[in-house]
Amino acid sequence: MSSAPFVIFLNDDASYQLHVVPTAEALAELAAKGIVFWGQKAIARRGAFHLALSGGSTPKALYQRLADAPYAAQLDWSKVHVWWSDERNVPADHAESNYRLAYEAMLSRLPLSPQQIHRVPTELGPSRAADDYEAAIRAHVGEGRFDLILLGLGDDGHTASLFSGTQALEATERLVVANFVPKLDAWRITFTAPLINAADTVFFLVSGAGKASALHSVLLGGYQPEALPAQRIAPVPGKLFWMADAEAAAQVANKPQYPEQDFIYRRIPQ
Repeated sequence: MSSAPFVIFLNDDASYQLHVVPTAEALAELAAKGIVFWGQKAIARRGAFHLALSGGSTPKALYQRLADAPYAAQLDWSKVHVWWSDERNVPADHAESNYRLAYEAMLSRLPLSPQQIHRVPTELGPSRAADDYEAAIRAHVGEGRFDLILLGLGDDGHTASLFSGTQALEATERLVVANFVPKLDAWRITFTAPLINAADTVFFLVSGAGKASALHSVLLGGYQPEALPAQRIAPVPGKLFWMADAEAAAQVANKPQYPEQDFIYRRIPQ
């Protein structure tokens, strides 16, 4: 486990921090510390913490940690509201459901009421589910500004369900859209880039050697937001943290262990 502290870096000047830890386990620990820290701040500031979870395999270890000691006792869960940054168009009990993953790993083990768990209503179909979810966000999340949104990174440079060449990338007013992804021949329901960029804080969690090339392209390659949708995420004046294990950061960090100095990169101005 990394002994490095959780470092806060404000990106008001359109920069962001890449925080590298040695292993996937250390990545989960770092993210858990960050969620507790920002959750405590949100609760102290406005009496609630609106957290949007991501899907995929990377955050599962994080969710399990949040439901265990010491983290489970460090948040006032009665003031936490849980959402999802994207969802597959499958029933809530389906093996591929992002909701099911989080529920089994974390939510079922925490003192949360059903009113605090805001899953995507996929039983309505993708279009109606997106409309319903957007309405719920507008009704419950102040100014549509989440306290913290968790995101992953696909090996093709996508994030949430914002895939290259899909209509969701064209959204400017919508908060949530139904997005057909031809390469998957499947519908997804996803937060839009404007909603993500309105967040107070965004964490990208990136793990494994299979993500190394994509992380290099997104952070250090040319600005290609159509081809690399993750480059669209720029929550100014919010805070943006990229958190990666050593394998994922192999092409952007100087050595395969926790760096002795912070790696700060400048985004290309839009």
